[in-house]
Order: sequence, then structure tokens, then C-alpha cells
Amino acid sequence: MAPSIAVTPPLLASLDIAAASAVIEDLVATGKILDPEVKLSFAIDLPRDPTDPRELSEIPEVRLWFLRLDQRFPWLPLVLDWETGELGRYAAMLVPHQFSTKDGIRYNPEALEIFVMGKIFAIAPWLQAQGIPQFTRLKFMTQMLGYEIDDGLFELLRSPVT
Repeated sequence: MAPSIAVTPPLLASLDIAAASAVIEDLVATGKILDPEVKLSFAIDLPRDPTDPRELSEIPEVRLWFLRLDQRFPWLPLVLDWETGELGRYAAMLVPHQFSTKDGIRYNPEALEIFVMGKIFAIAPWLQAQGIPQFTRLKFMTQMLGYEIDDGLFELLRSPVT
């Protein structure tokens, strides 16, 4: 089961994340959000001038929509379809980067590090609230973004906040 969330020009123009929220909240309510078979993706339908050289992540309306979605569901990168590049595309929506035809996406290193650490701090407690004490999937997500996080950090995150 790989749900795809449609992102259309009217939704982008109004920053309307209601349809995406409905799909995501249904997966949460049915307990399927962390099912390994559930891999979310986005179908972004944005007609553009063929001479427009920008990537979707360079279009302000698209980035703002994803920023709003990320604020509502900060753990969303954990349930994206990583195998099809959704994690990289999602990160590109939120992290400053440059695109090269030779090298592909080149994230700003400091911004990517802040993004990854922010996701660790947002997702770890969410996983615990879902009854999942292991951070294996979270650690793998950080590796997909190019970071090898020491297990000591995850041990610290298992400790109760005081």
C-alpha cells in the first residue's frame, strides 16, 4: 500500500494541506502509519512554462506548502517512500540547496545538519509515543541523508526529559 498525496495548484496557492492531512491522519488512526508497506509519496501537478529551469523545490509556493505540512507532521519524513527518492525530494523542499546536472542535489551542509538534528529531536519522542522504543528506522533515515549518528545520542533521547 503506497498512498500518493496529490498536490495541485489550488492547494499550493492557498497553502491547503487538508487533503494531505486527511490521508496521513487516516493512516495514524488505523494504526498503519508505521507499517513498512506504507510508503507515502507526493504527486505534484504544477503546470509550468517549458522554459522554466527551476526544480519544483525552487518554486516558492511549493516550498511553502511543504513547510506548512512539515510543521503539522514533523515526523513525516520517516514514512515517505525512500526507495523512490521521496526523502531526498522532501528534504530539498525544506533545506537550502543547489541543483547541478552533473552532481544532482547539493544541500547546504550546515542547513542539512540542522534539518537532520531537528528531525531526530522531533521523531524520537513521536516514535516513543507510538510505543516504539527502538530508533532503527530513524537512524536509517539519517543515514539516507548522509549522516552516521552515534548510538549515544539515541540513548540520551530514551532518557526522560527533566
